[in-house]
Amino acid sequence: MGVRFLKIAVAYLVVGITMGLVMGMLHNFALAPVHAHVNLLGWASLALVGLIYHLYPEAGKTTLARVHFWLHNVSLPVLMIGLAFLLTGNEAFDPVVAVGSVAMVGALFVFAANIFLHVRPAAQ
Repeated sequence: MGVRFLKIAVAYLVVGITMGLVMGMLHNFALAPVHAHVNLLGWASLALVGLIYHLYPEAGKTTLARVHFWLHNVSLPVLMIGLAFLLTGNEAFDPVVAVGSVAMVGALFVFAANIFLHVRPAAQ
């Protein structure tokens, strides 16, 4: 599971960095919050999760890890697409942002539960 999280994190890194490059080239930073969230919730968070699951492979083998992976990676694109439309003036996407946000928080709670339940100190 750690490798799966690391690979999807790199995909989000490519998306986030490409967004930043395009925004800079166009001098249009209206989607800067989307760029920031893709880099933080996609690249940084998922890379850390992947490293944690690499260090604690038992936590990565749980149903909670799989639920977190799918919930995170379904909710993040929904949230980012909704936020992009909202930031460009389409307020009809406010409920999409709300649903994506709640699902993302749920994914992070699942991760937290997995850590508290399945990460233990190394045996001495």
